[in-house]
Amino acid sequence: MKKRIAIVAGGDQSELAVSLRSAEGLYSFIDKDKYDLYIVTIVGKDWQVEENGVKYPIDKNDFTFTNSKGEKKGFDFAYITIHGVPGEDGKLQGYFDLIRMPYSCCGVLAAALTFNKFFCNRYLHAFGVPIAKSVLLDKGEPVNGQSIVEELGLPIFVKPNGGGSSYGTSKVKDVSEIQKAVDAALVESNQVIIESFMKGTEITCGVYKTKEKSVVFPITEVVSKNEFFDTDAKYNGSVEEITPARLSDKVTKEVQALTSKIYDILGAKGIIRVDYIITAGDQINLLEVNTTPGMTATSFIPQQVRAAGLDIKDVMTDIIENELNSK
Repeated sequence: MKKRIAIVAGGDQSELAVSLRSAEGLYSFIDKDKYDLYIVTIVGKDWQVEENGVKYPIDKNDFTFTNSKGEKKGFDFAYITIHGVPGEDGKLQGYFDLIRMPYSCCGVLAAALTFNKFFCNRYLHAFGVPIAKSVLLDKGEPVNGQSIVEELGLPIFVKPNGGGSSYGTSKVKDVSEIQKAVDAALVESNQVIIESFMKGTEITCGVYKTKEKSVVFPITEVVSKNEFFDTDAKYNGSVEEITPARLSDKVTKEVQALTSKIYDILGAKGIIRVDYIITAGDQINLLEVNTTPGMTATSFIPQQVRAAGLDIKDVMTDIIENELNSK
């Protein structure tokens, strides 16, 4: 009998639409000969699953549903592809831990840590990972633009501390623009991270590990046609994505080794993606860690899987079976 897999999408932030596209991608990637696939959407308190074109409510007590035939169905595994709250910040992971449901990505601690950009970067910096200079602002905290510029210089990046896909992110070139940028970031998160600008080549590298193997993917170089790799560049084609990246063999190996090291430091699971800036002198600087990367057909991870000569279906099976066989 085939295992039943819930592809869990949705979320409570602006990345909802991206999450739904990732769910469609995963539905096309996962081996349907091995697994029965269902897409479960979680938006606020509305948890639903679709079966044969009909939507049914999920029983939150045990993550099951009862269809029109009166059949109660549960799941053997959850592939979480919610970008943002509650699927990327540890909340959903905690729920699945409580009901003993195997799932695809990082556990509660690693998810909560990586979702907080400021804390994650400071934590990894303690292990010798270079990062940008930054400050953290809480909602309601006065914004002293001049003090920020004195500490970080200009230009600076203003970002939601919890959020992704560059929603609410601004590149600020003048002190007069800081308050407006902070207000935009606060729409997405209750904290704002402000970082110094690093001039260089933006890259991203994916990795996954199982009990039997460690697979670090080829690196993707990101060349935005916009001011930076913003939401428009990410989802409206204003970017060139080059895989493998145009880096020397030495830098490529260093980035891949650092990505593998970060995976282990965090105690990650499943696929993660780490974003960097390569600055002068081939300095590798961490931007952020993404523990629930996008999985549309054109997302970075599927690109890197293809560049590695691997079959995305086999990668999905590796991740699912690794968790199913560890319980």
